[in-house]
Amino acid sequence: MTNKQHWMVSFVRVAAVLFGLMACLTVLVYTPFYSKFILFLLNRFVPVEVNTVAARSQQMAALSEHDDLEPGSDLWVARQAYLKVMQDAARRQDAASLNLIQARYDLLESEIKRNQEHENSLQPDQQIEKVLRHRKHELREELQADDTRLASEIANLDMPDNLQLMDKYIHFLKTYPVDTSASEVVNQQMYSELQQVSSSPQTSADSADIKRNDASQPSAIVVLGGGLTLDKNRKDIVVNNYTKLRLETTLALEKRNHLPIVLSGVEAPYMQTWLKAHGLSAKLLENRSMNTCENSRFSSLLLQKKGGAPKVMLITDQYHMPRTRRLFAMNGITTIPVNAPMPTRLTSWKPSVQNYDHSRRANYELLASIRDVVFGVSDCREVP
Repeated sequence: MTNKQHWMVSFVRVAAVLFGLMACLTVLVYTPFYSKFILFLLNRFVPVEVNTVAARSQQMAALSEHDDLEPGSDLWVARQAYLKVMQDAARRQDAASLNLIQARYDLLESEIKRNQEHENSLQPDQQIEKVLRHRKHELREELQADDTRLASEIANLDMPDNLQLMDKYIHFLKTYPVDTSASEVVNQQMYSELQQVSSSPQTSADSADIKRNDASQPSAIVVLGGGLTLDKNRKDIVVNNYTKLRLETTLALEKRNHLPIVLSGVEAPYMQTWLKAHGLSAKLLENRSMNTCENSRFSSLLLQKKGGAPKVMLITDQYHMPRTRRLFAMNGITTIPVNAPMPTRLTSWKPSVQNYDHSRRANYELLASIRDVVFGVSDCREVP
């Protein structure tokens, strides 16, 4: 009887201690200190080192003068093929092949220009075939009427003729034997500049007069969607409070920096509607991504295809920022963090339900960051 009573007393004591700890943890979660502590851990331990091979390919794109090529032209398709091969090399961490790819691309570009000069010298009756072959160029004005559709066409090369030509160019860029001695000097200079950029202090968010091809300065403002909701009429879809606050931050930031805006996520068309209603329009819409990994991957691909962006100003909330910066870094892009506010504000010290919103967000990002760092990301598509 004594042993049984002793066992029951021990059980009650342990249960009381556990109950007390759970009560303390619950109170802590509703204070502002819990989310601040998690945020400290995220900023302290989530790595944001840039993948140097991917960054080098981004910089090589940014230092080019080919971001204004006509979509659908042979030079434009060759450019997309070049970027795809460069991205594949970056994903394999194959830095040695970058010079070789660059040298092949230089040869391919020269050959295309030579063929175009020859076609331009033909008599009018000999140009009929050329006109028919480039009939797809007439789609450009139609596509420009819809920014979302244009971004999708450019990002995915949906035109059948382009796909066939791109396969041909990719084969050339992967197999043609060339001497890389000439391109190594140029690319080594690029790599040296990249190393200087990665070791320099972060640029202030208040900087202005940005030079597009200066890889040490941000090239764009990237805004991540935070979700959608129904309007007050319960019919129309609009941006939710998380996304709205990020867009409000974008308005203020664009006034100081005058950089092109990239909207990322399936929310992008609705984000564009909100921006236009406030007198601003995004340059690019990446509207295929369904999660943070795809946000970073698809945005980096689209930026690279439009000329490259070794550094961008990134807008999301403070809890989401460390994991997002890491994923952009893995795609070769350095980020300048610009935190958008949360829909609810933390109290100064006392427990409150509004603090729980921050704690819940912090918990999710903590677990997601641990998953990404330890196990990798498994729900992220390679291409849009």
